[in-house]
Amino acid sequence: MTRDSSASSLIVGGAASSPRAPLPTLPPLALYIHIPWCVRKCPYCDFNSHTASPVLPEQEYVDALLADLDQDLYAVYGRELTSIFFGGGTPSLFSAEALGRLLEGVEQRIPFAEDIEITLEANPGTFEQEKFVAYRKLGINRLSIGIQSFQQEKLKALGRIHNGDEAVRAAGMARQAGFDNFNLDLMHGLPDQSLDDALSDLRQAIALNPTHISWYQLTLEPNTVFWNQPPVLPEDDTLWDIQEAGQALLAEHGYAQYEVSAYAQAGRTARHNLNYWSFGDFIGIGAGAHGKLSHPDGRIVRTWKTRLPKDYLNPAKSFQAGEKALTNDEMPFEFLMNALRLTAGVESRLYPERTGLSLESLAEGRAAAEQSGLLQVEPSRLAATERGQLFLNDLLQQFLT
Repeated sequence: MTRDSSASSLIVGGAASSPRAPLPTLPPLALYIHIPWCVRKCPYCDFNSHTASPVLPEQEYVDALLADLDQDLYAVYGRELTSIFFGGGTPSLFSAEALGRLLEGVEQRIPFAEDIEITLEANPGTFEQEKFVAYRKLGINRLSIGIQSFQQEKLKALGRIHNGDEAVRAAGMARQAGFDNFNLDLMHGLPDQSLDDALSDLRQAIALNPTHISWYQLTLEPNTVFWNQPPVLPEDDTLWDIQEAGQALLAEHGYAQYEVSAYAQAGRTARHNLNYWSFGDFIGIGAGAHGKLSHPDGRIVRTWKTRLPKDYLNPAKSFQAGEKALTNDEMPFEFLMNALRLTAGVESRLYPERTGLSLESLAEGRAAAEQSGLLQVEPSRLAATERGQLFLNDLLQQFLT
């Protein structure tokens, strides 16, 4: 998900800023590992995922992932990993043996923090649940289970291959396998979904007592089946009712909203995702993976990897498809589009620490956003108001040149 060492002045809302300074400290470092295969591609999914063949190239893909990581090591020498996230696709299609060899190879290259968070995305299907114990023994200490809904007609409309009973059992099996920290991924605003339908799904999720719930609205994305053949989605008034009632229900049961679509029990926020949203660093390896790395001289570089699995596995092709350095005039938007998703925002001091630019460089855009009621008037924090959270795009426009 970039590179440039320009020290030219930045114009934000018409005001010039000081040149970018070397970063005083480097942010936390995470690793994202993309495993791009699924049993079946869902009609709403715009992620880089591909239908799996009967036999997955586990050995070859793990070899490629480690070789890919080797090419990024020069930029992270001397640092440690605070979190790892296996995303997809469906990473739990891979065997514990393959993931174990991969994790061992990663740790040989980059030290793990003592309290490292390692998350694996998994589906509720029985075949994958049988692997949970083996995954836990590898040191994977957090699961993110893709439920989406517990209602059979909704699962069918979404093209999901599990049923509601499997979804319920998955949470129990995760806990039995030793996972005391797991997320349930749930959608709302589904085809023909009523307020009662949406709240029923939420109540079932809450009853399973996950430590974290990702609850987000279905959107129609380009290059998906749903984009070309749109289903009938709830009216805007219903969507608003679902959002309000769902947030109240989650809060009532101790799930605090800390990001637009993330709710957690006390002390159980997703460390890996918080690192993204606070403009931390992450290496991205795997087909189509994105990365962002800061350098002591002030350069901040985004990278993206070869997208198609067959090309990623081809020794004649490069793992890296491109890179770009963030310029000074891109920095406010890049930083704030993540930080302002957090309901509490971030401490203001984080902006100069993570970008090398002065806080004063935001002054004009900040004043305009505060005046329009989109940004909180709080010198020590950069945080959207409730209205700003609803109109985040309008808020970010204040910080574009």
